[in-house]
Formats: sequence, C-alpha cells, structure tokens
Amino acid sequence: MKFKICFTILLLLAFMQNIHSQVIAITLPDSITYWEKTNKVGLDVSQIAFVNWSVGGNNSVTILGKGEFDRNYNKGNLNWDNELVVRYGFNSQEGQETRKTDDQIQLTSTFGYRSDTISHWYYSAKFNFNTQFTNGYAYPNTTDEISAPFAPAYIFLGVGGEYIRKDLGLNAYFSPLTDKTTLVLNQTLANQGAFGVRAAVYDEEGKLISEGKKSRTELGILITNSIKRKIFKNIVLDHRISFYTDYINKFGNIDIDWQWSLDMTVNQYVKANIGAHIIYDDDIKATEEVNGEPIKVGPKLQLKQMLGVGVTYTF
Repeated sequence: MKFKICFTILLLLAFMQNIHSQVIAITLPDSITYWEKTNKVGLDVSQIAFVNWSVGGNNSVTILGKGEFDRNYNKGNLNWDNELVVRYGFNSQEGQETRKTDDQIQLTSTFGYRSDTISHWYYSAKFNFNTQFTNGYAYPNTTDEISAPFAPAYIFLGVGGEYIRKDLGLNAYFSPLTDKTTLVLNQTLANQGAFGVRAAVYDEEGKLISEGKKSRTELGILITNSIKRKIFKNIVLDHRISFYTDYINKFGNIDIDWQWSLDMTVNQYVKANIGAHIIYDDDIKATEEVNGEPIKVGPKLQLKQMLGVGVTYTF
C-alpha cells in the first residue's frame, strides 16, 4: 500500500512538472515594435564671479535648457521620422536686465515609401515647423519687440525624394514642390511688414487704412541634407543644412539655414558641445540701433555661435 501511495505521488509530481514545462514552452514572446524612440534633455550653465578683481568685470550667469525627442518608425518599405527640438537660454549680468540668448521650437516629420526593401531612395513627404517661446528684442531696447511667439513661424510642407543611409547617419532630401508659409501673428510686427509679409497701408496723415497681413505663402524648391555620426571616439557630428528658393518671387534668391555642432562626451551624463547656426533670408531685415532706436536695414548674414558644458540625460 505504501508503495502504491508513493508511486501515485511520484506520478502526480511528474505530471505537474510536465504541465509546468508545457506552460513555459508556450509562453508568448515579447511583442515586436517597429518604433524607436529617444528622449534627450540637458542643462548648460556657465557663471563668472568677481571679488576685488583688480582689472574689473561684471558678475554673470548663463543658463540654457534643451531637449531633443525622436520618434521613428521603420517597417519594410515604410519609414517615418519625427523629431522635436526645443531650446531656451538666458543671461543675467550685473547691472543689466535678463536677456534671452537662445529660443527655438522645431518640429520635423518625414514620411517615406520605397518600392523595395533594398533601395535607399524613398518617395517622401516632409513637414517642418519653426517658431519660438518668447518675445525677442534689440537690446538694450526692451520696449519694442522685434519677434514674438508665432512671429515669425515657418511651415514647410512638400513632396519629393529622399536618400537615407542609417548606417552612415546620412539623409538627403529634394523637393521640387514645397509650400512655405510664414506666419506673423503679432499685429504690430505684421503692420511693419516684418519677415516678408505685406505691411500695413497708411494715408498721408499717418492714419491706418488697412492692417498688415499675418501670413505669406510661397511655392518653391527645397533641398536639405543632414549628417549625424560619430567622427572620433566620444565625438558626434550633427550637421544640418537646407536651401529654399521661391518660383515666383525672386527665383534663384536662395534662403540658407545651416546648423552644425560637435557633441563631446565626458562621461554618461556630462557633455560639452560647440557649434554654430547660420541663416540668410532675404525677407528678414536686420535691426540696428541708431540713437537708442531700433532701425530696420537690409538683409544680412545671421550667425549664432554656441559653446557649452552641462548635464545631459538620455532615456
């Protein structure tokens, strides 16, 4: 009897073990996702302080907050890249008001389809949006803004061909049909004809006849190129350039937007970066201060240089 009981127990244990093994064998694998996402946020801080410094100087602190968020989908013949870049910085210096040093909101979305899974060429549609968070001023004048949120804002929407080499970090895009819309939603700036919109009309006595338009639409050619790849150990190059010309208004007069940066990794969280941003747009009139008043002059090459060390967190 004891033998039968022991044998029965052993059979039950073996059966349960077999069930357990079968359960493990049919466990479903993790679901497959074709999305890749990257979130990167950072804070750069620089500070100078003087105490009894014989050659003089003003105490100052500069802070720059930045974020880069990518959502990319790739499956078979489909490729959809989305990127949001935000930056905002300011400088506080002894003896003067706080001044903005950087301000950017940029959203880019490119959808592509290729006829086979081997080719690097895609039929693509691209959307790009640029604007800023706060008003801009021709310092030291902080009364009359020279820019504002959605003044300007640029919207590009077009179709064309795109060459993608993810292994090289290379992307080239050509669109023979791109709509460019310039928004100037600040009526004061629109009345001035800022950023190429139609200015307000006044009579001989200076009375307003019609307000300036808040938008301008162009149709032209857009060419872009970007490279993002490691060029040395712990050094990543991020290069982006775009060329745009309008078919109707001054065809051949090219707007240029070129950004490049070198991101140098110190450790997992601390990074240094150096870069520049160059813009030329015939519709953007430069502002100069004459006798304390901002005066509009002709278009000029715009240059912004960047050098910073700070903390970056990627998740």
